[in-house]
Amino acid sequence: MKKEILTGKDLQQITAVGIGKEQILDQLAKFKKGAAPVHLTKPAVIGDGILRFSAKKEQELVSLFTTKAYARKIIKFVPASGAASRMFNALQNYRCAPAEEDKNNSEAVFIQDFIAAIEKKKFAFHEDLQAALKRGGFHIEDLLSRQDYHTIIKYLLDPRGLDYANLPKALLKFHHCEDGARTSLEEHLGEGIAYAKNAKNTVSLHLTISPEHRGKFADFTGEIISKYEKNGVTFEIEFSVQDPATDTVAVDEDNNLFRDRDNRLVLRPGGHGALIANLNRLDGDVIFIKNIDNVAPEHLQNETIKYKKILGGYLFEIQARVFAYLSALCEKETKDTPEEKLAEIARYAREILFVTFPEDFESRQAGRKKDFLVEKLNRPIRVCGMVENEGEPGGGPFWVKGPDGAVSLQIIEGAQIDKNSPAAAAILKKSSHFNPVDLICGIKDFRGKKFDLSKFVDTEAYFISEKSKDGRTLKAMELPGLWNGAMANWTTIFVEVPIGTFNPVKTVNDLLRPEHQTYHVERG
Repeated sequence: MKKEILTGKDLQQITAVGIGKEQILDQLAKFKKGAAPVHLTKPAVIGDGILRFSAKKEQELVSLFTTKAYARKIIKFVPASGAASRMFNALQNYRCAPAEEDKNNSEAVFIQDFIAAIEKKKFAFHEDLQAALKRGGFHIEDLLSRQDYHTIIKYLLDPRGLDYANLPKALLKFHHCEDGARTSLEEHLGEGIAYAKNAKNTVSLHLTISPEHRGKFADFTGEIISKYEKNGVTFEIEFSVQDPATDTVAVDEDNNLFRDRDNRLVLRPGGHGALIANLNRLDGDVIFIKNIDNVAPEHLQNETIKYKKILGGYLFEIQARVFAYLSALCEKETKDTPEEKLAEIARYAREILFVTFPEDFESRQAGRKKDFLVEKLNRPIRVCGMVENEGEPGGGPFWVKGPDGAVSLQIIEGAQIDKNSPAAAAILKKSSHFNPVDLICGIKDFRGKKFDLSKFVDTEAYFISEKSKDGRTLKAMELPGLWNGAMANWTTIFVEVPIGTFNPVKTVNDLLRPEHQTYHVERG
């Protein structure tokens, strides 16, 4: 008799969080099969997969967005889950083992830059840190003169001080502004007013958060919202958490279920790809997606706002044509679409939507042509900003061949690429742009009905990585990424946007970049 993989206690554990037995068995099969690397054919570049608009076209798209946006329900969707702990890795390492002063030691240089910025009061959280130290009986100037950097770092990161290592990144003070220091969440509020306001002067903001941070978010937004609700503007702020039912099991090196010291299954969050379920629950006409840490101070947001409107205007332009074509193909009174109309639609799909056609398309009967076009056009649409690659980490835009031989535009992460493939390495080397996570999404069809976004996921585009727990090595699985495999079967358009629209904060010292320091420098 075959031994059951899952025990009765295992079934109780997974049922409690909404995971089915078949999900676990499917995950185990994928661990054994391994994650297949993507088949890159070439990078997407300007003129071949990435659009670059003229100044005149940009003005037209801004005007189109401004005219049409107020009649649409717009939602600004901001992934904001997780603590900011990774921002402070170098500081935590310094606490464990101070790096010797060495210009060739990157971590030592990082600490030197951090302390120099503390001395010059460059961080927006400086006053809060100073106050926390004072409550503990310390003076920051005295600690700096004695080179007691451990105490400064302790009061920045630990619960006895500001607790920044455990707070969500959204609630960290990022910028000096005229009206005081602002968190990244506050900057997103201000940005949202500029392009996500509807006819009722309402801005809808949806943040994905961790369950343990829900209270902090609710308290903070309750405290500061009145500061931004001016001139008749109101906010609708919603929070959602990653569904535990999207968690995945871990396995050992032999692909057997990994268990903790209490013999319970180790379940891990399924990565940001699990957020497709959160996105799928939204009822909006247009969804702007942007990460919580990618935001500029309000006085530097004009360029970002302009290009948000350009991307949104192009989405409206695409939707207008696609919806008209789908009506022509699908409505009963147009049951027999003329050949010349089919040819027009096919040309648009090929040239504007970058659809790959089968070799026998032209020889097909009209009915089969129509079915193919409807299937390719009736999909969610995303217009994605792409910036020139200046060495920032992250995925990029590529032409990718799928298992069926069709080539499509995809955002691909490094983890999806075969590092041992000379062909893939050559394509990577030619890549000119990368993904800043700047997406405008249309999630309703031509009849105004919401798409079921789960039907457009490439379920095979998962990641497998190596982690550790309790001193033992485990293999973890991440679901297809939100803007990678989770949107693999959307209609995808790439548009070049300026590097100035991308202002990420991955480490605390990124806050010292000019784009995050301008007001501080101007004011001295």
